[in-house]
Amino acid sequence: MNDGKATRQRLLDAAAEEFATYGIAGARVDRISANAKANKAQLYAYFGDKDRLFDTVFQTHADELVTVVPFTADDLPGYALALYDSCLTRPNLVRLATWARLERIPAGVLVTSMPEATERKLAAIADEQRAGRIDPALEPGDVLAMVSMLALTWSPASLFFTATAADDDTAHERRRRALADAVRRAFRP
Repeated sequence: MNDGKATRQRLLDAAAEEFATYGIAGARVDRISANAKANKAQLYAYFGDKDRLFDTVFQTHADELVTVVPFTADDLPGYALALYDSCLTRPNLVRLATWARLERIPAGVLVTSMPEATERKLAAIADEQRAGRIDPALEPGDVLAMVSMLALTWSPASLFFTATAADDDTAHERRRRALADAVRRAFRP
């Protein structure tokens, strides 16, 4: 990787950490530059301003958020468990999405960059509904939203309790069992 690409990547990595921790309004360009071992002029040359830097960081991580866990409509409990585990290993993805929701996109679809991925998920849910394995009375988009939010119950976006990878294994197993059971029961025909 040449020096310019390496500097740009360090800025993106430092910005992702900064935005996940402080949000858009609270993030500081000085801290991002210092943590990236780059100067502010480089940051501005690559990204223009803090808002465009956030947009670049969020776009990169939003794509990862959508694709990090392969979707399996024929195993919604398994998908929910994989999302739960992903939140433990990549909590900053959830934090970035939460800040984007709070400071940028208060309503509607949060991640619009990959409509074909969402359409494939919805089509897979509809196929499972036609096959009689998922309640056909529910809209596929509502199923996807509810499964996702059940999986995020203990994530950094939780209103009740945020789990971490450092939590006791028995607590994780208890949560995983409860999550799988809840998803299985909620979407049965």
